Amino acid sequence: MNRFFVVASLLLLMYSCNRPVGEITTRTSSSKGGFSDPKPMGMQLVKKGTFMMGTHQSNRMFPGRETPRQVTVESFYMDETEITNDQYRQFVLWVRDSIAYRELIAAGRTEYEIDDPDSDSIRIRWSQRIRWNDRNEDVQEALNSLYYQGDNNLGTRQLNAARMIYRYQIFNYDQAALPRNQFNYRTNSYPETAYVEVDTAYINEQGHIINRTIRRKLNSRKDFYSTKIINIYPDTLTWINDLRFSFNDPRMKMYFSNPQYADYPVVGVSWEQAQAFCHWRTMMYNSSRKITGEPFRLPTEAEWEFAAKGRDRNATYPWKGNSLIDEKKNCYLANFKQARGNYVTDAGVTTKAVRSYRTVANANGLFDMAGNVAEWTSTSYFSTSESVSSDLNPTFEYNAKADDPAHMKRKVVKGGSWKDIPYYLQSGARSHEYQYESRPYIGFRCVRSYRGDVK
Repeated sequence: MNRFFVVASLLLLMYSCNRPVGEITTRTSSSKGGFSDPKPMGMQLVKKGTFMMGTHQSNRMFPGRETPRQVTVESFYMDETEITNDQYRQFVLWVRDSIAYRELIAAGRTEYEIDDPDSDSIRIRWSQRIRWNDRNEDVQEALNSLYYQGDNNLGTRQLNAARMIYRYQIFNYDQAALPRNQFNYRTNSYPETAYVEVDTAYINEQGHIINRTIRRKLNSRKDFYSTKIINIYPDTLTWINDLRFSFNDPRMKMYFSNPQYADYPVVGVSWEQAQAFCHWRTMMYNSSRKITGEPFRLPTEAEWEFAAKGRDRNATYPWKGNSLIDEKKNCYLANFKQARGNYVTDAGVTTKAVRSYRTVANANGLFDMAGNVAEWTSTSYFSTSESVSSDLNPTFEYNAKADDPAHMKRKVVKGGSWKDIPYYLQSGARSHEYQYESRPYIGFRCVRSYRGDVK
């Protein structure tokens, strides 16, 4: 009887829940249609597809890719519009507050710090609001250091742009992929000859940000990380530096700071500053969720172009047809330079608020993919990049080092702007700019890789 009970119990254990012992099992998805990735606020899902990448109108005056090629891009999320002044200002104010907290903690205000004996770094108590009107002299001295003082104070309280510093770290996958740096699992170590070349950044005694490339022996995965220190305040002077002998002083003074420009695309932001914004946005998104999402980043050139063309694989512009005018409404479809000296016929002079053109977005639900401001991509600009890039999620990305020559730091810019002629409004057209430069006609929008299955 006991033997029968044991055998019966074993059989029940082996076959209960249809999970045979000794065999691998398959976990069935809770959703019959696969799984999905929640849509971030302000973004649209661009579903995977195949399209003809490149310009469809050749122009000898503006050499580019004259032979379109067929490529495939996987699904991703993309911002409906360019990042606005209001959205970028949230980044600036977060940086301001993070510095203010550290200044207050250094001044002895421990209520702003989380006591963590296991951490070597300062942990800010963000739930404790900063009392900007605190009359304590030490507090006021700490907070006033964030604004222009003395001879630099021109009568109005202005944020000291030089102090708006964002520090973060990146993992250098290009160094990890090098054959000389392959981890040896038999010895549980890296080769004796392994080394990395990465950038490092620090602030010198004069308060200047120093970026340089270093070479160090590879001992652990930590050595693949490098530090970035970026001044993230937009270059407001670009309105007069880039447009010489042109009266643009009002925009220089008001464009980023005046609330009336809140919905205008942020400009005067370099590629490096846009990268810092993406890192900060990812950190803020993940800090409020139990399950972290894919990082926000700049789109590749192929992603940007695919998103602009909508579902028409041969489209010239982000809208149907090859005309820049909506013939039914007799109005222009984008903000661009119509002819020499003519900037106003399309109802804009320089930038316009996002969503000003076309009350209906393109087929992917995106606005202003042509004109208004051109946009940064993550793709490096090299004339031969197409010959080596794949036809699946094509891109050519080079993580330029601080010591690299300037021509290695060019990035592809897409979409055309308020100052560009119609050629650059083509979804397949491309131009470039140096990653450390900022212009009054270049902005950006973010993307995020999609986790899940899209039919």
